[in-house]
Amino acid sequence: MVHFWRIAWTVTTFVLLELIVCGLSALPVVFLWSQLVNLPGWNPLLLFVVWSCALIPSYIIFALVLLFVSPVAVRLLGWHTPPQAELRIADLDWELLHFARYAAANHVARLLAGTFFRASPIWTAHLRLAGARLGRRVYVNSLELNDYNLLHFEDDVVIGADAHLSGHTVENGIVKTAGVHLGRNTTVGVGSIVDIGVTTGPNCEIGALSFVPKHMALEGDAVYAGIPVKRIR
Repeated sequence: MVHFWRIAWTVTTFVLLELIVCGLSALPVVFLWSQLVNLPGWNPLLLFVVWSCALIPSYIIFALVLLFVSPVAVRLLGWHTPPQAELRIADLDWELLHFARYAAANHVARLLAGTFFRASPIWTAHLRLAGARLGRRVYVNSLELNDYNLLHFEDDVVIGADAHLSGHTVENGIVKTAGVHLGRNTTVGVGSIVDIGVTTGPNCEIGALSFVPKHMALEGDAVYAGIPVKRIR
């Protein structure tokens, strides 16, 4: 019964948060359309054309605002992925449920808005607001990042398209977490997977479609590739 009420509270608070966040993000769009629908003396056909042209910009405005409102709201509530933790799923303790809400809120923002702004400074700013520690000139061309507060990328890090980096993994019903620290000028190739606890030295390159196992330390000034990765240069 305790687990039932914890799950009910978790789902309810998450839904309420998303209703508020999406509502706030839609305010500029609502204001815009309140003006568009009341244009005086316009020909109906011309109005139809204007409204049609405004649909995509309206959604982009909503997505842009969402990328900033959502992480701010989540940080105010204190939801995050706990570092260096082992959380037994069957226990459904509050630390696990905070992590679940944090992950779900990030996924909503990623799903509704990430596609428009990935690989842009706006996406980088969103990741910072959501808890990631990113240096200067960091370029992230992927939506497959999780547990932002456990990600630390130093200056000039490049994340290739669809690369997957996560601060958590699930093993035998236990969620295990650890940070990912990429050194200065590290490049993660297209479609690569970087597991929890991975660290890289400066000027490290991870080849495309490679897999870096958990808690692996990659040396600087080197190139790695393969499944699992091996130093090739």
